[in-house]
Amino acid sequence: MSFFLCVVGMVMILEGLPYFAFPEKIKIFILKIAQTPDQSLRTIGLILMLSGLCLVYFGKKIG
Repeated sequence: MSFFLCVVGMVMILEGLPYFAFPEKIKIFILKIAQTPDQSLRTIGLILMLSGLCLVYFGKKIG
């Protein structure tokens, strides 16, 4: 459980870093995302989830 909490904490740090470092660019990026078609966002989300699943699988297999 402690490893899980460390991983979630690291994800939160990495997710928050761009908002802290580049708030003006994040606003522009969010506006572009709002204009992106739903199907494109779903496709990108699926690819990211599958990539993350592969990373976790291989990380567990190696470690």
